[in-house]
Amino acid sequence: MTASSSTPAPLRLLAVHAHPDDESSKGAATMAMYAANGVEVMVATCTDGSRGDIQNPAVEDAPHPKRDMAGARRLEMAHAARVLGIQQQWLGFVDSGLPEGDPLPPLPAGSFAVQPLERAAAPLVRLVRRFKPHVILSYDENGGYPHPDHIMAHKVAVEAFEAAGDPARYPGVGEPWEPAKLYYDRAFSPERFRALHFALEEAGLQSPYAERLAAWLESDAEGHMPPPPTHPTTTQVDCGDFFEARDDALRAHATQVDPLGFFFAVSPEMQRRAWPWEDYSLIQSRVETELPEKDLFAGLR
Repeated sequence: MTASSSTPAPLRLLAVHAHPDDESSKGAATMAMYAANGVEVMVATCTDGSRGDIQNPAVEDAPHPKRDMAGARRLEMAHAARVLGIQQQWLGFVDSGLPEGDPLPPLPAGSFAVQPLERAAAPLVRLVRRFKPHVILSYDENGGYPHPDHIMAHKVAVEAFEAAGDPARYPGVGEPWEPAKLYYDRAFSPERFRALHFALEEAGLQSPYAERLAAWLESDAEGHMPPPPTHPTTTQVDCGDFFEARDDALRAHATQVDPLGFFFAVSPEMQRRAWPWEDYSLIQSRVETELPEKDLFAGLR
């Protein structure tokens, strides 16, 4: 409690992301909603994004990202954080890039994804012990999608959740703090894309999601459907009023996000009607809570 016994201390949320822009495509409306309602929200960005390619045709010839991609993305991240009303911390690692080719080339020496786990997790453990989050958000074991930095971001988030409260682990990086809940983000859940796809079709609009849905729904040779996701949705946060903030934060990452692209195919108004939530899977909880949930802080309020 604070000095006033009737005023509870603020709740705190920490979202662990691989690159600048990941926070805006995964859980941004949730973060903006909680921040607007008095929760302290922090994004930990694992890497500098320096190996990202320019994804937006409108800035292909911009000199700054060509000269200094990490510097350009640092400015974009600061803009996105202001839009969402959140805090942000760089963990200090170098982007590993997305390897391409057959066979795949080795990842660059010294990059985030090739670090030993304890070295990669230490800055995040330090941040957890300083910021003292009640809830940590991260990706699943696949990284949301199998980019090596996303997979490593998953590993360090789980390591920090498990280790930050143990005084015997990571000595010298702050006083122990034990977060209460760990969630995996389900921003790309098939259920959500199915709802958006049908909303577009019902409105007589072309859906960019048909190919993605077909891949998800494709049966095997014997007619079996693919297995359900490893981590089902347990928690849906109603944050539709903040979809515009999420879109503005995405547009802030001008090198990485085409404002005419995939993320903006469905208007915020249509999304509010079809799927006004952001979806999460509760992985660990040190407090009692009942599923399904509507609040990441269920059991903590």
